[in-house]
Amino acid sequence: MGGLAEHNCEVLLENTLKVSCMKIGVEEEPEIQAAVRVLLGGLGEDVNREGIKKTPLRVAKALRYATRGYKQNVNDIVEGALFPEAGLEDDKVGEAGGTGGIVIVRDLNLYSSCESCLLPFQVECHVGYVPSRQRVVGLSKLSRVADVFAKRLQDPQRMADEICLALQCSIEPTGVAVILECLHIHFPTLESTIVDPSQEGWKKVVVSSGSGVFENKEAGNDMWTEFFRLLKMKRLVADRIQKSISTGHWCPSQAPSISAIPSDMVSAVATILRTLGEDQLRKEVIGTPARFLNWLINFQTRDFKMKLDGFASKIWEPRKSDGDMKGNMKIHSELNLPLRSQCEHHLLPFYGVVHVGYFSAVGMTPIGKTILQSVVHFYGSKLQVQERLTKQIAETMAPLLGGDIIVVAEASHTCMLSRGVEKFGSSTVTIAVLGRFSTDPKARALFLESLPFTEL
Repeated sequence: MGGLAEHNCEVLLENTLKVSCMKIGVEEEPEIQAAVRVLLGGLGEDVNREGIKKTPLRVAKALRYATRGYKQNVNDIVEGALFPEAGLEDDKVGEAGGTGGIVIVRDLNLYSSCESCLLPFQVECHVGYVPSRQRVVGLSKLSRVADVFAKRLQDPQRMADEICLALQCSIEPTGVAVILECLHIHFPTLESTIVDPSQEGWKKVVVSSGSGVFENKEAGNDMWTEFFRLLKMKRLVADRIQKSISTGHWCPSQAPSISAIPSDMVSAVATILRTLGEDQLRKEVIGTPARFLNWLINFQTRDFKMKLDGFASKIWEPRKSDGDMKGNMKIHSELNLPLRSQCEHHLLPFYGVVHVGYFSAVGMTPIGKTILQSVVHFYGSKLQVQERLTKQIAETMAPLLGGDIIVVAEASHTCMLSRGVEKFGSSTVTIAVLGRFSTDPKARALFLESLPFTEL
């Protein structure tokens, strides 16, 4: 970096990002920004704090990008993308492997926003169609059509139906089949996380939709059977998908309300929905502001130190680091402590695991995993950045564990999916070291080598 000041680096980065935003036509959305400030104030945050001063603008840009599908027209995408297929007779359904057979685009990674709670959810989309009238479509257009409907507030089944209907109407094939595998993030309560830290953090659902020759989903439909077999060629098991196709509501926000919600915060979310172009009277979104806030209020600013001190004093006594015992000490590790938190920059969730290492005297009983998990959860239950969260966990645990501690956090950030970057599969690793771990490279290396592979 040389002599380049940190401030100048931030200015350079901001200017670069501004140019990028201008290219994709992102507006500042003053109404959304004002609404976000109300939400931040309702959470007890200082809207002028350096870390969140630009959060209203960031959130406005992220929301506009995540719902840009409202302003996109499917016909504009498909028009001009249809090509004649030589040798295919009019209205003939070809056999698999021959001219006119089914065409499938598999494993399209998308994300959407839940219409019930506004949280982003991941989608793996598989689209197939059988050409007719000598018409095939450029394969990238199937992905772009799916993305148009993903970039709206959605329910998985409705999204599958809309993608299917749009393709059927625009390219007029003999039939269209759509399968969506969806993952909706879920945030357990503090009590449930401490009791069972390994509990499932995701709500999974698989939905399907079909038209034309795929309209009948009953067993024995040869076209659906063929579609599943071709998916299985890659990695999917037909029985698993078919048995997982679900009905009913899938959003975790349908759980009972956890607290009274201030009316000004409800109005702020309603303003955001209206500004994005959503029909607030649509029955599926009438309760969305309250459901979103039931989730957001989990990250309300609280006196965490007081709660931690009260909780910790009843369970364990702080340990002191004894230099004379260094030779009798060994590294103890607690791995894969679940982490769930909320990005203070974009008000979007991030999730992952925390690994903790500390020196413990030979023969001494290690600190209970439940206690360490409670500390992770306390600091995750507020607006955060991963770097600060990792440091806070280490600094809180250090006096309790003798001062020698290493903390590694691995997390996947939904803000890396649901904005322009769209970096599927990316994750972030942060580390904090105190005491002996800050001066002993061998101790750090020994702990880091013990970390398991984590698939977030």
